[in-house]
Amino acid sequence: MKILALIGSPRGMQGNTGRLLEEVLAGVRGGGGEVEIVSLAQAGMQPCVACDACHRTGICPLPDDYESIKEQLLGCDAFILASPNYIFSVTAQMKTFFDRCNGLIHCMALDGKYAALVETSGSGDDDEVLAYMAHVAGTLGALTVGSVGSAQAGVRTFPNEDELYGRARELGGALCAAVREKREFPEQDAFRQAFRARMQGVVGYMQEYWPFEREFWQKKG
Repeated sequence: MKILALIGSPRGMQGNTGRLLEEVLAGVRGGGGEVEIVSLAQAGMQPCVACDACHRTGICPLPDDYESIKEQLLGCDAFILASPNYIFSVTAQMKTFFDRCNGLIHCMALDGKYAALVETSGSGDDDEVLAYMAHVAGTLGALTVGSVGSAQAGVRTFPNEDELYGRARELGGALCAAVREKREFPEQDAFRQAFRARMQGVVGYMQEYWPFEREFWQKKG
């Protein structure tokens, strides 16, 4: 069971988000998952340049780690998105990665995979950022198992740590259980179906210019 953790903190695993993610990963390992961590700050991700190559060929030509991370995502059973709250959203590193995933989103290429979400903040508004990451996971085609977020109480410390870390470990275990049991989340079906129709529509009217995605949906049916 391969679980990929993508952390968007500029501090990698050394900051508050890394500390909370550690507890989620402890739950993953306890649930039988094999963990791989990718720090987006270290990946040197470049912004999307709107060249449309991903839509035409399925490959992004920018010379950074995106394509290797994409292959890790396609090969994993589940993934974790982890980001601190930067001005009521994810970090620039995570947002840049999301933008580069637009080809995957057009194909909902992570259908059949599961996601969990981790967030920390200086003083709150955690739910807003978690909801955004859940929305992105859904557009990628994944089912979101759950999330954990918290304001900080200092450097790598949080209020009510015992309760928070317990929930974080439970989330990691739940992610593994979802993969193992092939769990369904019916409450997410309506969004997934509507978004699938939306992407098929946009690829349909751009099919002359986006042959890779046209062929993907033709094979998918």
